[in-house]
Amino acid sequence: MFSFEGFVRINTFLTGVYRFAYLNVLWIATTVLGLGLFGAGPASYSLARYVDGWFRRGETPPVARTFVAGVREQPWRAMVVSWILAGAGAVIVTNVFGASSWTVQALNVVALVVLGVAAAYVFPVMVATDVAPVHRQLASALLIGFGSLHWTILGSTAVALTGWLLWQFASPLLVLFGVGIPACAVGVVTRIVFRPLAQAPEQPGTLAPHRSSIDAPATEQVA
Repeated sequence: MFSFEGFVRINTFLTGVYRFAYLNVLWIATTVLGLGLFGAGPASYSLARYVDGWFRRGETPPVARTFVAGVREQPWRAMVVSWILAGAGAVIVTNVFGASSWTVQALNVVALVVLGVAAAYVFPVMVATDVAPVHRQLASALLIGFGSLHWTILGSTAVALTGWLLWQFASPLLVLFGVGIPACAVGVVTRIVFRPLAQAPEQPGTLAPHRSSIDAPATEQVA
């Protein structure tokens, strides 16, 4: 028989699953309403903002209200980052499939991996650190991703395996959890990576996690 603590753990897990589904739906809605070009960046920033506060500090304020606040926090900077990533991705993918030389194709595959690492960590860097210029945020994302390469590989493997399992056995759930799965993996990795940075003495020019992610008090409400 399950103990009371066991039921509490199950309830906490299911609440977390529901919260990620809710965040995923809000991300899709914001991206669609922003016609992709104007919505994906702010939506990704807001998603990273909520996950960072949830995983690192245990803050779980109302999802919708907090997500909307995150979208409005610094939309233009988030849009610029998303445009840079999208533009670079378009060029790299074109070269992968259009280049006549296999060497060029292989180099662009490597560049695509580097771009994927930057895209995974740049919004958490924007949310959780004091790094301000866009080019430094992208550089910091690469520093975190490749500086903690073992965690990046483990997180990527978990995302790929989860995505494959859902695709094979419950493909409709990919729509419900598609963005939430990598967001969860990145949240776990950044929680581990940012912990020693937060404990170390702050020095100019270094990554310095701050407490600007979620200003509302911690609560267990979901909506």
